[in-house]
Amino acid sequence: MRIRLAIILFGCIICSCVWNDPESTPAYLPIDDSEYPYVSLPRLVIETEDLTQIRDRETKIPAKLQVYGKDSPESDVLELTIKGRGNSSFTGMPKPSYKIEFAKKQEMFGMPKDKDWALIANSADKTLLKNFITYKLAGWLGDEYTPRSTFVELYLNRQYQGVYQLVETVKVGKDRVDIPKADSSFLLERCPTEFGKEHFVVTEKGTTFGIKYPKDPDYFDTQIIKGILSEFENFLKDEEDDTLQNNYEITDFLDFEDYLRFYWIQELSKNLDGAFRRSIYVTWQRGELIRLGPVWDFDVAYGNWEVDSLRTTTDWYIRNSGWNGYIFKRAKYWQAAVDYWKEHREFLATFPDSISKYAAELSPATKNEFKRWPVLENTENWTYKEAYDSYDEAIDSLNSWIKQRMEWIDKNI
Repeated sequence: MRIRLAIILFGCIICSCVWNDPESTPAYLPIDDSEYPYVSLPRLVIETEDLTQIRDRETKIPAKLQVYGKDSPESDVLELTIKGRGNSSFTGMPKPSYKIEFAKKQEMFGMPKDKDWALIANSADKTLLKNFITYKLAGWLGDEYTPRSTFVELYLNRQYQGVYQLVETVKVGKDRVDIPKADSSFLLERCPTEFGKEHFVVTEKGTTFGIKYPKDPDYFDTQIIKGILSEFENFLKDEEDDTLQNNYEITDFLDFEDYLRFYWIQELSKNLDGAFRRSIYVTWQRGELIRLGPVWDFDVAYGNWEVDSLRTTTDWYIRNSGWNGYIFKRAKYWQAAVDYWKEHREFLATFPDSISKYAAELSPATKNEFKRWPVLENTENWTYKEAYDSYDEAIDSLNSWIKQRMEWIDKNI
């Protein structure tokens, strides 16, 4: 204990003296865990320059990061920038999420090296697990890439911020979305245009996608992907076009098996954004099919939304939205979806068991989390619709919802 206190005091002195000196790097960043003790999760200690507050999603603030274990640092002090991230998760929830970018590529807890990472607050999700477990589910069902992540506790500017999910951001790269960094390779996100700074493509049918890669597409790039998406949408929507309908199948445009996995993850979770609203990623590269994924953003899924129709375990929600509605108008494509569900139903029955396993591992950390953010019984914020007496009750509620959702699908498929 005396050694740890000496380290902390030494770190405080160094940080306060040399943080603003560009030629110096503190040996330690201070951490005071007297109120929030170590609970087996790594601790990320981040300090911004001059302890500057993070107020928006655009301004990259210079910062330093150090990983702490139980009693001492487990990394050097690393250079990075930090900013806010997310849509409603940054502006409308009490516990904000962050985007961090290291000066050099860093391996994080066994995950491949990269500069870009997200610290997801999961503020709307009292189980803290919905994003984590859904990414796992996609991988178990055979998705080539799902974002890797791990749980950490975050100390920001000498204040305990709670349990966060450190997760790989969705970007093109060998260890992330692995498509060639070349002409005619695209990573897109179905999203609105209210932020105004992104590059967009709008199909002939009026569907808008943000262009995530290439970073600075020119007019020729935009026309290529617009043509590919428009041709696919014409096939889906122009049912009277005999040339399209007689000469092509959906598998001429879309990786259909990949699509069915993506669809059922969204439908099972009754994901608000999954109804072709936002956070729907699409890739295409020359000579290949359109692919959906990776899956992303499930904190308000599984019945966690203010609209009653999304809180229930009944009704089809994803099936009639966006491309899905046009695809499943054709009986043979819906039959393929039915077959996929039945083929994987036995495995899906084990999903709640997996949630319980990870919840048991995370449970000790939730004591710190809900001390810092006492929201378990809160129903006042728009993201909190259910009150729970304990973390275990929140997990039981999630598992019960999933089981009832599966039973409803079984009866109505």
